[in-house]
Amino acid sequence: MKTKKVLFLFFCLWSVVCTAQVSPKLRTGYANPILDGVFTADPTAVEYQGRLYVYGTNDTEQYEQTEKNSYEKIKTIAMMSTGDMVNWTYHGTIPVGEIAPWIINSWAPSVVSRVEEDGKTHFYLYFSNSGFGTGVITATSPVGPWTSPLNKSLVDANTEGLGDCRVPFDPGAVIDTNGVGWLALGGSKSRIVRLGKDMVSLDSEFVNPRPQHHFEANELNYIGGKYVYTYNIDWEDHSDWKLSEEIPSKCCMAYMTSNTPLDSMSWHYENAYLDNPGDFEGFTYTNNHTHLHQFQGKWYVFYHSEMLQDDMGMYLTGGPEGATEENPKGGFRSIMVDEIHVDEQNVHIYPAKMTKEGVRQISGLNPYQLQQAETAAATEGIKFIDGDEVGNMVAASGRAFVKHEMPNQSVIYVRGVDFREGSKAVLAHLKGKGTVEIRVGYLDSPTTAVITSKGNDWQCIKKSCRIDGFHDLFFILKGEVQFDDWQFIERGSK
Repeated sequence: MKTKKVLFLFFCLWSVVCTAQVSPKLRTGYANPILDGVFTADPTAVEYQGRLYVYGTNDTEQYEQTEKNSYEKIKTIAMMSTGDMVNWTYHGTIPVGEIAPWIINSWAPSVVSRVEEDGKTHFYLYFSNSGFGTGVITATSPVGPWTSPLNKSLVDANTEGLGDCRVPFDPGAVIDTNGVGWLALGGSKSRIVRLGKDMVSLDSEFVNPRPQHHFEANELNYIGGKYVYTYNIDWEDHSDWKLSEEIPSKCCMAYMTSNTPLDSMSWHYENAYLDNPGDFEGFTYTNNHTHLHQFQGKWYVFYHSEMLQDDMGMYLTGGPEGATEENPKGGFRSIMVDEIHVDEQNVHIYPAKMTKEGVRQISGLNPYQLQQAETAAATEGIKFIDGDEVGNMVAASGRAFVKHEMPNQSVIYVRGVDFREGSKAVLAHLKGKGTVEIRVGYLDSPTTAVITSKGNDWQCIKKSCRIDGFHDLFFILKGEVQFDDWQFIERGSK
């Protein structure tokens, strides 16, 4: 009897340790988290040429090296983009530690862009250099290559004028309608400063917007002619709250507004707009960080939660391999997005909810344009490999999360593809020995086409494939094939 009990406990432990990574989106239709093969957090976003580019802390870098997310291993920033809010292209990571070898870490980015005198769009990405300061890197493409214009942080704990703001991290940047850049930063104590014309220098004294119970997660927006400063309220007791009748919950997100950001007394507290993940059904408590963004006429709130980690059953409490107070594990986060109601005329942000369902697709994906294989609404059993160009990844069969077993199949799920009157063939760039199967509508649908790769060099392979109407697509990878991109040929075209 004792032997059977030992074997049973061993089986349970083995099941926890060797659980295969299963996407919470593939079979449910959920849109959250936006990536299900990478841990990311602390979102920011910028629009460019009709696509929304989102950047975040690369929690995967910490996950691959430790059991607990204490952030000290993270020196990269993750990149992803979308044109329809449900199919996301993973662009890999920005190697901040290589670009700026003087950094301690790279967390919590904030990105802005503007067209400059050379006619190019310049991107400025500010990031937390650990808790010590705020750094900045620049590029003329949303995916890079990125460079470091400074050989040190833009602001750090030694910068004069910070006063009692000794942790000048978690930056939030905005460019107003006059083309002037602004930066908010700080932990426990916050500051706002005007940026120089070059966006990599400071052009004013630091101002304290006086947020009560400030914690971190600073961000700036410019809405309806007003500056909007959002921040994370702390975990402490709020019984001394004086800024509004409604006392905010612990570790929620709130905002203040001003017409004159360098006047400390002009900042006015408005209200909380997003509670902590743990206050919503199906989520656990974690830190909180948001970005507000308007895209294609809708307002969205980007945030992070531990939904993906929790749904994967990665860190169960108790037992020899589980998390305990003495041996904490986990804390690996994922960027999420939901709609939020913003009254631009009155500059009022209404409270939003965190959901696993996420947002709706705002437009059909065009299969007759070149699409990257790393563009997906969900993946399972897919690993991404750096391509030949910056920001381009290649998909292959493999474990997205190295501490989990390989799932039974390798799937790329693309939602809402609009074939209109129909296709006659498909082109795919492949290399290696293996196949890519195409299924239409459902994961277990009959195979519509099989694209076979036999060579070790990249080839553009054409295969007859007739699909019409509006459908979900599933690409099933088998063997050692690597998959770079795909494009359908429309019926009637030459």
